[in-house]
Amino acid sequence: MALKEYKSKRKFEKTPEPKPARGRKADHLIFVVQKHAARALHYDLRLELEGVLKSWAVPKGPSLNPSVKRLAVMVEDHPFDYKDFEGVIPEGNYGAGSVIIWDRGFYQHPSAKDRKESEKLLLDGLRKGNVKFVVAGEKLRGEFALVKTGKDGKSWLLLKKKDQYATKDEILKKNRSIVSHKTLEDISEAKPTKSSEQKRVSRIRLREAMESEDLRDAPVKKVPSAIKPMLATLIKKPFDHPDWIFEVKWDGYRTIADIRNGNVSLYSRNQISFNKRFAPIADSLREFGFEAVLDGEIVVVDDQGRPNFQMLRHHQKSGSGHLLYYVFDLLYFRGHDLTNLPLLRRKELLKKILPAGSNIRFSDHVWEEGVSFFHAAREKGLEGIIAKHSQSTYRMGKRSRQWLKVKTHLTQEAVIAGFTEPRGRRRHFGALVLGVYDGNDLISIGHCGSGFSAKDLKAIREKMDPLIRKKCPFGVEPETNAAVTWLKPKLVCEVSFPGWTEDAVMRQPVFVRLREDKAARDVAREKPKRKPGMKNET
Repeated sequence: MALKEYKSKRKFEKTPEPKPARGRKADHLIFVVQKHAARALHYDLRLELEGVLKSWAVPKGPSLNPSVKRLAVMVEDHPFDYKDFEGVIPEGNYGAGSVIIWDRGFYQHPSAKDRKESEKLLLDGLRKGNVKFVVAGEKLRGEFALVKTGKDGKSWLLLKKKDQYATKDEILKKNRSIVSHKTLEDISEAKPTKSSEQKRVSRIRLREAMESEDLRDAPVKKVPSAIKPMLATLIKKPFDHPDWIFEVKWDGYRTIADIRNGNVSLYSRNQISFNKRFAPIADSLREFGFEAVLDGEIVVVDDQGRPNFQMLRHHQKSGSGHLLYYVFDLLYFRGHDLTNLPLLRRKELLKKILPAGSNIRFSDHVWEEGVSFFHAAREKGLEGIIAKHSQSTYRMGKRSRQWLKVKTHLTQEAVIAGFTEPRGRRRHFGALVLGVYDGNDLISIGHCGSGFSAKDLKAIREKMDPLIRKKCPFGVEPETNAAVTWLKPKLVCEVSFPGWTEDAVMRQPVFVRLREDKAARDVAREKPKRKPGMKNET
């Protein structure tokens, strides 16, 4: 092929690719492998011959495993200067997409003594459809062969020969440029972001996830229809530990996202559907184009990026704040069950495949330094932090010692068991009588009469009226300062308080919010445990 075809496919006033020109002769022939995110992600193998780069598109990329055969489709010759090209080919141009220099170096024919003899033997092999060559790159080393197949003249196989450099290790996991040390995603995001560019970045992430070994230990398994999330155990103080990672404790609704067959199901811990309530999140997840089950938290943040639960509660009507889904775990991916993989591998794969979307975010983490991370969270007014052992597996519906939470202030979920009548100017009710479950018994933990807005008082009373009953729901009726209207123990709220009395009653509790996403029978008193030791505790 000649550079005439290369030139005819490109408009050089619109693309940064080099113009046609033949290269200068040096002592050694060069090769380059460029990773190219066009319509489909692929690798381009280019071998210098006769002043140009003979080129093959390798859809699945090169391999150092001699038992692996890779399809290589011969394309037009490229100019010698293309060996240095790295960047973005703009939309509307041939081959539009991001390009990095994945590997490059020198190459020669295995039997040649110098460049002249090497080029002669390589050209002879090219005509015969069997090109043997030895490369000395940063990632690829040793002997390879290109063998023509079929009659179309374009289909070849790229093979690795058995030598000291042959290995079954997955070389494609090294996904950074040897020149800029950037990934394709880095190159794409360096340009102004458009929706088409976001989709390209998403395709890059997905393909790189699929070509890695992340799924090698993940069995193919049917996805359960209703997943209960793994829960964290409360501890008193933050800690530092080299085997643990630390995440923000988001103040929102814990949400499982089940994406399959083009449909999305968003639901809470107690299986309440969030599809209508948080439709923009469901719409974004529907565009993912792959099957997965995610675990995360739906929040609304203010302009400073702080989560605000009150704004979240009223977001459907008010539209105030920024609705986001922070994703921190990946449970299933393309039919593979990941729950028994170590947490760090699940999070690494999640970060690769999570598309670049305005309202879908990866919930990142820090290593080891839990104490300073906790203090930073408290200074920013956040609810707390979550500590997770980096090798922990995902235990559905279990409260584990491998996941721990540290709160910046004491809070407690409580079952609303009754209410007292309002006094003075207050309307609707006076105080809520609260309890928690101890096994099958509902135990009183005190009453809460502060923290309510006028809207809260009205809304809570409307929810309580259908639950009014005569019988006290507690096994042992608690003493109260006023007459109580008892309720079926269905509603759950969250309160903050400074501490417990010796009688296990909350001191000065303040209402925070209703917890519509929590089931009453799951509400128990949270007792902080000791911090973890050096071993991976369960």
